[in-house]
Amino acid sequence: MKIEIWSDIACPWCYIGKRRFEDALGTFAHKDDVDVQWRSFQLDPSLPDHFDGTETEYLSQMKGMPAAQVRQMFDHVTQQAAAVGLNYDFDSIVVANSFTAHRFLHFAKTHGLMSQAKEALLSGHFEKGRDIGDIDYLAEVGREIGLDSDEVRRVLATDEYSEEVRSDISEARSLGAGGVPFFVIDRKYGISGAQPADVFTQALETAWDEGQKLTVLAGPPQSTDKDKADELTEGAVCGPDGCH
Repeated sequence: MKIEIWSDIACPWCYIGKRRFEDALGTFAHKDDVDVQWRSFQLDPSLPDHFDGTETEYLSQMKGMPAAQVRQMFDHVTQQAAAVGLNYDFDSIVVANSFTAHRFLHFAKTHGLMSQAKEALLSGHFEKGRDIGDIDYLAEVGREIGLDSDEVRRVLATDEYSEEVRSDISEARSLGAGGVPFFVIDRKYGISGAQPADVFTQALETAWDEGQKLTVLAGPPQSTDKDKADELTEGAVCGPDGCH
């Protein structure tokens, strides 16, 4: 079973959704047969490389909300994050465009390390106040997960993997994803948002059960009426009772 997850490193609900999904996957009987693939998305592609202000100021300006209301929203999200073992610190967040970080994730993917890179960047952004737009920091993350830090710097100094990021974003839109996190199971089931773990559990079980069933799209009528034998000349089939 293949599960694709579109998310943005700068999305607080994406990290929470990641944890909730992982909690569900951890108890799934067929977890070893699940292929999880991370896909890129940007909530605000227009964000400059770095925003000169706090996360509160950024969201207040972007959404036109009073700062007090933004802080109240942060408090709620922080509580939800804590419930899944995450320690959010919105006061320390460095507001930066995530495009370069997404390119780094795609580079990590070529080495089979995208999942590790994703976890490190989300934690760095929301829990440690690290700058996801800084190439030196991304090279540091690369080194920590087993990549060559000099190679990370070389790649990110170019526009490599930009097309892969844009392709992910375009594909998300074609699938109808208006926001993230967005989970797609076998290109058949879609789950929008950081749903509770039990919702993911039910989705995994449903998708697995449905995936084991075979839908016959074409074939002759399953009839043993000898008078209709001449009609069954196309798509003939043989069974235990003979061919017809």
